Amino acid sequence: MPPAAELQLPSFDHTDASLRGERYRQAMAELRGHEGWLAASPFGFIVLDREAGEFFLRSRAAVFPGLTIAELFGITDGPLREEIVRNIINLGGEDHRRLRNLVNPALSPRAVDRYRPAMRRFLEQLFDGLPADGRCEFIADFAKPYPSLVIAEVMGAPLCDAPRLHHFSNVIQRQFDPTSLMAEREQIEQAVAEFYAYEDELIATRRRAPGEDLISALIGAEEAGDRLFDDELRNLVLNILVGGVDTSQSQLAHTVRLLAEHPDQWQVLRSDPRGLAGAAVEEALRHEPITPFTARILVEAVEYRGVSFPAGSIVLVSAWHAHRAGRDDADEFDLTADRGRDRLLTFGAGIHYCVGANLARAEMQEAVAFLAERVSSLQLDGDPEFGTPSGIYGLERLPVKLELASKGAP
Repeated sequence: MPPAAELQLPSFDHTDASLRGERYRQAMAELRGHEGWLAASPFGFIVLDREAGEFFLRSRAAVFPGLTIAELFGITDGPLREEIVRNIINLGGEDHRRLRNLVNPALSPRAVDRYRPAMRRFLEQLFDGLPADGRCEFIADFAKPYPSLVIAEVMGAPLCDAPRLHHFSNVIQRQFDPTSLMAEREQIEQAVAEFYAYEDELIATRRRAPGEDLISALIGAEEAGDRLFDDELRNLVLNILVGGVDTSQSQLAHTVRLLAEHPDQWQVLRSDPRGLAGAAVEEALRHEPITPFTARILVEAVEYRGVSFPAGSIVLVSAWHAHRAGRDDADEFDLTADRGRDRLLTFGAGIHYCVGANLARAEMQEAVAFLAERVSSLQLDGDPEFGTPSGIYGLERLPVKLELASKGAP
């Protein structure tokens, strides 16, 4: 059985700063054109099909490399070390099972539905603030403030703190990008410490006066007499913040970009905004996942498809390629296409499937349905400015022009 390191594999560096926009799409398509399910990266290996991706994401021999990154960067103490060690994505076994069982009910589809009226209220406020001519920079005017307002509502924080929560999320999220961690570690450490102080006050307030919010639900969470410890609670809240702002902003922005680039699909969505919002979100999650590469490190040797991977190997699962594997129409953006029952890997898979996936989906569904009900024509009003796929693949600017629909128009 040949070792993976001895195979002749195509090479791909997802940290290349030039991988933006069309250059990124071309490079990903070129990699897809190679035969085989495996590629090499400067850090290890990249998995290119769905079945193999799910295997490594679900394998108990493959864990998120957060602790390894902490060791490589000498993060041995302080608030960032605490956050990494206690992050649910870095926990396994009984510790992880226990936390998921306690937090899952608070973020179930039914539980997050209670936040939809607030989402619609925020969307109305942001929409009313757009310029009369419909020209706007969608990131700054819509995609950035919207998830921040939602997460404030979900946490029971003052809505005026939404920009501050966005800052915390955006900075702390950079710990998952080694390049950013290397250059901005001090800022990341400071953001973690400041958010801990912020949420400790919020948690203390909710203990005295529970409300209809996530923190109150987590304080009251119980399973067979088991409850969350204080440090577990504060780190779960931090995890939900980090995973629920920057990611939602980026995926919503790409969704709107794709709909603007495909005016026929915008009109399809407008024919039944509430009925097709879910399909639009799922197609955007499939077509342009904002987590195109999900990392795992092997804690023991693995043999798969006749290839051996030694313990310590880093494996990147490419959701972008997994979502396209084996389909002739995979590069088409089509809300009405029958994609079968293929699972999306944008939110991961296995025990570390994103705990906030239901909340993210609800946010995006409400946003695209709201816009489709009010905007007859959605167009790009300049070139989008893309980020890189290292970490969260987002947009830095998205200029669009919205033509408002007449009242009563379909």
